[in-house]
Amino acid sequence: MKLQEIKGTYDTIYSLGDLCLASIQLKQNKLRPFSGVLDWMASPQLHDVNRLLRYRFEEFMNPSNLRIIGYAGEDKICVADDFYNMVSNHDFDVGNNSLTLLSGYPEVKEKFDRRIRRFLHKAATSKKMLFVRTEGDLEDAAELQDVLYDLVRYDFRVLIVNHTNVDRLVEDNWPLKRVCSVQLPAANKWTDNNHLWTRLLQGVHTRD
Repeated sequence: MKLQEIKGTYDTIYSLGDLCLASIQLKQNKLRPFSGVLDWMASPQLHDVNRLLRYRFEEFMNPSNLRIIGYAGEDKICVADDFYNMVSNHDFDVGNNSLTLLSGYPEVKEKFDRRIRRFLHKAATSKKMLFVRTEGDLEDAAELQDVLYDLVRYDFRVLIVNHTNVDRLVEDNWPLKRVCSVQLPAANKWTDNNHLWTRLLQGVHTRD
């Protein structure tokens, strides 16, 4: 799919990881009216995201899967979901959690469950959806497309942004009907690519 084919108006737009960069850029471009399940998670492997979606989030962030890693900055506890190989850096506050006990777990789990319910509802009812993911190869992208064919009731598109040793926006032209892949410069990707993200998302809108 070509980048031009991503342009259009969508009922719903979601980030699919791998860090919070995609969700930040969607918000900066006024395309993120609410938080998604993976907006603030580290989900480094796309094949694990595919598995999460295929299983409809079953067992996600369940107590038996969790492992406390350590502090994430001064005010958060870093917690891994070892079943899906994902990490929460932003959900467990130091005030009511510690390195030995996650007393705030029920509140965090309720938040995730609420976002999951909304995601599945949107997947079942939205006439057109866009999913944005940073980092993923062709094989995993093809698998994601197949998973979304099964999960999303109506039309969808996927934009995958890989950060590589390029100095400009490069379109990949992968042979996938619903997936567009591009490359952006990896150097200073958190601060120096805002204009390229604006270009990427130009012509992308959400319904009022």
